[in-house]
Amino acid sequence: MTAAPAQVGKGAVAPGRDRAPRRVSFDLKQNGIYIALALIVLAFTVATDGDLLSPQNLSNIIVQYSYILVLAIGMVLIIIAGHIDLSVGSVVAATGAFAAMLIVENDVPWPIAVIATLAFGAVIGAWQGYWVAYFGIPAFIVTLAGMLLFRAVTYYILGNKGIGPFPETVRTMANGFTPGFLKNVALGPLGGADVFSIIVGVAVVAGMLIVQFRARAGRIRYHQVVDPMWLFLLKAVVPALLVLFLVVQLARFRNLPWVLILLAVLVVGYTLVTNRAVFGRQIYAVGGNLQAATLSGVKVKSVVFWLFVNMGVLSALAGLIFAGRLNLAGPTAGNSFELDAIAAAFIGGAAVQGGVGKVVGAITGGLIMGVINNGAGLLGWETETVMLVKGGVLLLAVAFDVWSKRRTAGAR
Repeated sequence: MTAAPAQVGKGAVAPGRDRAPRRVSFDLKQNGIYIALALIVLAFTVATDGDLLSPQNLSNIIVQYSYILVLAIGMVLIIIAGHIDLSVGSVVAATGAFAAMLIVENDVPWPIAVIATLAFGAVIGAWQGYWVAYFGIPAFIVTLAGMLLFRAVTYYILGNKGIGPFPETVRTMANGFTPGFLKNVALGPLGGADVFSIIVGVAVVAGMLIVQFRARAGRIRYHQVVDPMWLFLLKAVVPALLVLFLVVQLARFRNLPWVLILLAVLVVGYTLVTNRAVFGRQIYAVGGNLQAATLSGVKVKSVVFWLFVNMGVLSALAGLIFAGRLNLAGPTAGNSFELDAIAAAFIGGAAVQGGVGKVVGAITGGLIMGVINNGAGLLGWETETVMLVKGGVLLLAVAFDVWSKRRTAGAR
């Protein structure tokens, strides 16, 4: 006996049909940082008569603040887990001094020296991670002690003097640019840009759009709320055009900086870890609710330990970049870097209590600090004025985080 076909009643939706609700949504807490960056860039662009967005100046911003952005990636993970690291500036100095001792004074081949320096950073991170994770000393105290200890190590290695110069390869990693593989575009707004770099930029933009369209399709498939198509396209296309503009401007100067390639790899890799990997979800669990994470079987001590190891490696990488950029390892290297990295994480949306934050947000926060420093330099601001503005931006970012939490709690 053949069964009668199922009837679709009034108001029902046929199987397979798109039932995902559309809703115009804008999360000010998550997207406010990008609006803030856009407004700051616009303000300094107008004030400097467009000099801020010139090809050479954009390249300078990337190269000059790359090491802070590297530190911000590791710092935001530490903060998400509910901890802090005050020692990264001293670790940058110590690892840079260690690399100089190997490469300059002992003629160790640079690839071996780079690997050894990263391993040295990992050992430093393991040292601090042990005291925090397994001995139970608060990270604030451990890394405050580390700030003093590793600055002393720097003085011990350098003998209170600078060591340099570094070989060309190390300097290129910090200050170099990708070579032009194809001819430059000679006409129009793309004048002087390397064709290969433009192709790379288009490929990156295409990848961004594909990922976002696939994510939207997945939400529709599971009938989750999505933005209307016009708003989705606005959120997807505007950032893509900005990325393409940045690539073209950089390619018009001396091409893409190598540190930008390195940063792109780090951002993509760490974003995948935090969004897709089990370890990334465990970081948020530890910072969001430590007791619940423990009861859920998360190895909290192990997670915290490896976060500090990771911070040590990234600090060593930043130390190599900074020493290569200056072509010198000096005893005062890295001063106040920890403050800039922490500020970048908090301005980028990380919560003081932990459990909240994004790698892209920390990079955005670091760019805000970089744009303020660079724009202030173009305008000839005094040092105290720059410090006043940066301090105000940090305070407002944290105040906004606290206010939004109270508002959410009150709504419940």
